Amino acid sequence: QGTNKVHGAPLGPEGVAVAKKAYGWDYPEFTVPEEVKARFNEAMIVKGQAEEAKWNKLFASYKAEYPELAAQFEAAFKDGVTVDLEKALPVHELGSSVASRVTSKDAIQELAKVMPNFWGGSADLSSSNNTMIAGEKDFEPGSYEGRNIWFGVREFAMAAAMNGISLHGGTRVYGATFFVFVDYLRPAVRLSAIQKAPVTYVLTHDSVAVGEDGPTHEPIEQLSSLRGMPNVNLIRPADGNEVSAAWKLAATSKETPTVLALSRQNLPVLEGTKEKAYEGVARGAYVLSASKAEVPSGILIATGSEVNLAMEAQKELAKEGIDVSVVSMPSTAIFDAQEAAYKESVLPKSVSKRVSIEMGATFGWERYTGLAGKTLGIDRFGASAPGNTVIEKYGFTVENVVNTFKSLK
Repeated sequence: QGTNKVHGAPLGPEGVAVAKKAYGWDYPEFTVPEEVKARFNEAMIVKGQAEEAKWNKLFASYKAEYPELAAQFEAAFKDGVTVDLEKALPVHELGSSVASRVTSKDAIQELAKVMPNFWGGSADLSSSNNTMIAGEKDFEPGSYEGRNIWFGVREFAMAAAMNGISLHGGTRVYGATFFVFVDYLRPAVRLSAIQKAPVTYVLTHDSVAVGEDGPTHEPIEQLSSLRGMPNVNLIRPADGNEVSAAWKLAATSKETPTVLALSRQNLPVLEGTKEKAYEGVARGAYVLSASKAEVPSGILIATGSEVNLAMEAQKELAKEGIDVSVVSMPSTAIFDAQEAAYKESVLPKSVSKRVSIEMGATFGWERYTGLAGKTLGIDRFGASAPGNTVIEKYGFTVENVVNTFKSLK
């Protein structure tokens, strides 16, 4: 007593005897006294059965009076999505350039229209995360029909509450903050994965493009660290169409939490995503822009905002007669789970000249670039300056991508 000796160590026979004496417990091992059995039976079994019967009677009368709502309720607890989400979610056309945190807002609005059990909120950053459901009330005492949750500035508690909501069943919940603050969420995200709770984390401001907020708010190691966590689908979409596809996966996941890493800066709609995003994101990676030759001279692999950079570099390399393909890889975890033949179609073993492009730590990218490839990333902390300035100073330019590829032997 009064020491750390029982932390993680068994009491042992002597310690058990002392504890029993202290509590006045005179029964032998594995004994449940009759009065405890009786109390449990009365308080838990008998009372529980009565409460369950009361609930079943209430729901039967509700079902008789409101059959459509009752069917909706039952479907929600079966976790069934009865609508075609691809038809419901937004489609983005070439020429548009919007931040993925904003196209995520568009997706949230459309999901809310067709999924009445869909709700969520933010850790007091809803104006930046774009997570408010328009036209809906706030969830609070006296307004339990509200679908906008104000979690407060307590990211870990938000994620823990989301786990509880998900494990209760019946609803689909999301919660949002800045991506760099996933470090506050991490223990609860890990529990989401362990408990197979399919919650959705909407994490915006996903790179050094945050700019003036500086190193404390610019994610570096967060992408690679989350990729190391089992049973988590981290998705970093390249444009609005990939965002819609990512939200479809998040809204229909059965036992895997989803982390959406979304941009602060505008992302142009890329050629090919309108046609390819749903299947491509569902497979984790896909050839967004193929080479003209059957076998490319090389491969540029990118995620999120850097996919556009890869597309522009592809054009410049083509001017010099260098024919490369561009692979968008929004989710390494999902891609890793694909069959060997599909992986080979995206990253052919015969093509060793590869460059990965991502504004985050390079850790882990060697799995896709190989020993002969190169990784364009960030292995130091960020800087305080306008976002475009930081991006340029850290080497995320078409010229640097082109030169990096040309340096491959």
